[in-house]
Amino acid sequence: MSNLFSPIQLRGLKLANRIMVAPMCQYSSVDGDANDWHFTHINSLALSGAAIFCIEATAVEAIGRITPGCLGLYNDANEAALKPILASVRKRSRAAVMIQLAHAGRKASSHTPWDGGQLIPVSEGGWRPEGPSAVPHKESETPPLAFDAAGLARVRDAFVMATKRAERLGIDAIEVHSAHGYLLHQFLSPISNRRTDQYGGSLENRMRFPLEVFDAVRAAFPSDKPVGLRLSSTDWVEGGWDLAQTIEYARALQKRGVDWIDASSGGVSPLQKIPLGPGYQVPFAEAIRKATGLTTIAVGLITEARQAEEIVASGKADMVALARAMLYDPRWGWHAAAELGGEVFAPPQYWRSQPSTHKALFGATTFGTR
Repeated sequence: MSNLFSPIQLRGLKLANRIMVAPMCQYSSVDGDANDWHFTHINSLALSGAAIFCIEATAVEAIGRITPGCLGLYNDANEAALKPILASVRKRSRAAVMIQLAHAGRKASSHTPWDGGQLIPVSEGGWRPEGPSAVPHKESETPPLAFDAAGLARVRDAFVMATKRAERLGIDAIEVHSAHGYLLHQFLSPISNRRTDQYGGSLENRMRFPLEVFDAVRAAFPSDKPVGLRLSSTDWVEGGWDLAQTIEYARALQKRGVDWIDASSGGVSPLQKIPLGPGYQVPFAEAIRKATGLTTIAVGLITEARQAEEIVASGKADMVALARAMLYDPRWGWHAAAELGGEVFAPPQYWRSQPSTHKALFGATTFGTR
């Protein structure tokens, strides 16, 4: 029996296996609206064999988009654009659908990665980002505007409204984005948060706004549906956010009913030095799980079936999330199930594809002709 293909339950959501398609920005929206690209992308990966697919980082307000092409869920048009895509997924796939709600903070108004990924000045069609403090991501950039009390209330309300839209769309789970140098991570890290009010300084103060946002999202989403959080476990910069602070943050979230921690890292400073390698972030998920007992998701250069199996089987994490590996192999879950002796769902149109050596890959199937 494969551990990777054993079931898991997150609050009222039952998942057939421990594989998640990680949220991956597509930078392909217009005014926050999903389109034909998202239809193809989401429907394809909803048939990957993963039990749950997470829609990319989705901005809760227009100013919170990373790029002008980022997906949004801040108005009626955004909501309407996602509706037919989700209807198609429900018709053809058994995968649960999660959405990652996000705000880019001072990293907003950026070019797409394939156009260099740098700040778009207002004079060139960008907008003035906002952040915890008037501290730019790069020294050469125009500083963001520092949030005042009204601005913080506006962002909290925006997360709530996006949560309610997600519920109307029938989304199964929400992940709050508190990683990769975006707004909530910016509040956590002393590198980006230089405030002197109740939202800056001590660890308790730096955690305050991210926890307020989590509380607001949790309260606005049905109690039987899970809400988790992605965080950066370390800034990879001396004097920045680190694993010890991460564990305290996780404990505070645990008291508030968080359903999982998705343990990533980095993103808040261009000075970061990341020791990339297979599974390089898995120890963070393991440490959080050991310290708190929370359900954790491991992510980061997890590419092989037996690698993923070992992570789950050894108790380093409860689930794994794959991003680039899924783009490279959109049937990664099928191939992993074949290798590990698991079973996955496939629509009947694809039943004939299972190898002759894995006749039970899609469960009990029949196929006849006359």
